Amino acid sequence: MNKGLALLFAICGTALLACISYSISIGNVWLVLLFSILSISFIGFGFIVKAKLRRRNGG
Repeated sequence: MNKGLALLFAICGTALLACISYSISIGNVWLVLLFSILSISFIGFGFIVKAKLRRRNGG
């Protein structure tokens, strides 16, 4: 995975985790659940992209 794509995934993942902490601080359970699901999905998507790029590049 190139550095730009890795940086994008890192920033977006961190922003989603920050949204979870903000939702906890305001006490909104539905937002906590929403951002938790989005965060887990996004992190999983990052692993999928990394695996596909590794397979395509042959190593």
